[in-house]
Amino acid sequence: MHPQCTQLDFTGQRVFVGIDVARRSWKVCILVEELHHRTFTMPPLPVVLASYLQRNFPGAKYSCVYEAGYFGFWIEKALAKLSVDCMVVNPGDVPTTNKEKTSKNDRVDTNKLARSLRNGELRGIYVPSDPALDTRSVVRVRASFVRKQTRCKNQIKAHLEFYGLKVPADLERSHWSRRYIGYVEQLQRERQDHALEALLRELLYLRELIKDLTKKIHQLSLGEVYAHDIQLLLSIPGIGVIAAMTLLTEMVSISRFPKLEHLASFVGLVPGEHSSGETVSVGELTPRRSRELRFIVVEAAWMAVRQDPALLQSYSEFCKRMKKTQAIIRIARKLLNRVRFVLKNQQPYNTSLVTE
Repeated sequence: MHPQCTQLDFTGQRVFVGIDVARRSWKVCILVEELHHRTFTMPPLPVVLASYLQRNFPGAKYSCVYEAGYFGFWIEKALAKLSVDCMVVNPGDVPTTNKEKTSKNDRVDTNKLARSLRNGELRGIYVPSDPALDTRSVVRVRASFVRKQTRCKNQIKAHLEFYGLKVPADLERSHWSRRYIGYVEQLQRERQDHALEALLRELLYLRELIKDLTKKIHQLSLGEVYAHDIQLLLSIPGIGVIAAMTLLTEMVSISRFPKLEHLASFVGLVPGEHSSGETVSVGELTPRRSRELRFIVVEAAWMAVRQDPALLQSYSEFCKRMKKTQAIIRIARKLLNRVRFVLKNQQPYNTSLVTE
């Protein structure tokens, strides 16, 4: 009688794992090459998942996937240290059946991820290094504080309008200068307006935070990692230090984008298209975008048309046949081409060198 073999060995086989991540637990689906192993809930710890795979499928090659979002990239990095390959995907790129859309839950999502991974239907997104992510976070937090400051300013103006409080015309032209804020503070003291006092305190606090973060970003821009590329980008009319740092921290590496179309698609400066047969329908800008990049590139385009005669001429020509908001998108596309050119060729901007 031959002895029964109890030693597990999955050498040469692949194990596919879909993970639906959440704060308190993960829903995990495990597929081998031909069948479904199991779907279960586990603690949100990469080491627990790696231990389970190594215990039940020793010698196999493990491939995991989860959707990008709230939890960032730390799971991918932690699994990589445990010798488990992990892919982070854009949720919009995961093939989904109509049934899965109408009956959506964690089990369905994780099974869908594992199945698509096994079928080779997924393509991972770019995962930046930890230092790049740290710098990006500084730039993004500053941008979020700027949005909060804008909201706070609008609340103050709405409060003044609600009570019929007018600011002198000479101060209106210097919105949010020290004199302007000083006058609003004087109105608050005269009225003993506690609501306005709270709004002003929030505004002044946000201004200090933005000031400190702006100083930090300028310091980072002078560092070895960014200094050279920053100088290249500053040679382009319309781009300042904040815009340049936003571009560099969001793109990370220009080599990721072989063509301008790839970069424009990443930023979100391409139109959506719905075509069938000979009918081609091109619509508004695609909703798929980098929110931070599209905003900063369009904002820089408005500055560029005021500083660059060539872009101003192009803008004027575009405005003859379309709305100003549509024209500025085309200028933003030209500006993006300049950004790609100077970074790819490592030379400052020169109108004779860039083909638009």
